[in-house]
Amino acid sequence: MVEKNTIKLTVNGNMHEFIVDNDVESKENPPHNAVYPSDTLVETLRGKLGLKGTKLSCDSGACGACTVVMNRTLILSCMTLTVDCDGAEITTIEGLSHPATGELHPVQQAFMENNGTQCGFCAPGMILAATVLLDSNSNPTKEDIKRALAGNICRCGNYNMITKSVLAAAEKMHGQGRAE
Repeated sequence: MVEKNTIKLTVNGNMHEFIVDNDVESKENPPHNAVYPSDTLVETLRGKLGLKGTKLSCDSGACGACTVVMNRTLILSCMTLTVDCDGAEITTIEGLSHPATGELHPVQQAFMENNGTQCGFCAPGMILAATVLLDSNSNPTKEDIKRALAGNICRCGNYNMITKSVLAAAEKMHGQGRAE
């Protein structure tokens, strides 16, 4: 008999329960709420929850496109197994906007207003990394921003505009004292 446990994840404020299926033969036609011990968090977010903002690019933890926030800490979801996230609170790029109004988070807004993206592929990871930075440092220097975003690669080379966007977000957040 194949053992089936469950795990629970809170993603963007919504609780999700998954069956951990150890029966690899059923992986060809799995139930929607099944995850396997080898499933990465990015696969679960994109494939099971339909959250396509989290990107899968290098699949080796080198580019930061799959960055999400787990329990207030940045993680690479391509390097994190879903089963290791039991009980975790996860925030993806879709979870930054205000849940009731849909109003963009100040970092998202600043990236839009200051051309912080070109192709947009790196934007979710960059924005989440910038948000975590600004939650702990309301007045970062350019060097602070470079260090905080060092795990994220922009293939377009838009780093000057990304830095400008983070500085603008810091000013916006510091000036209005964003309430959670």
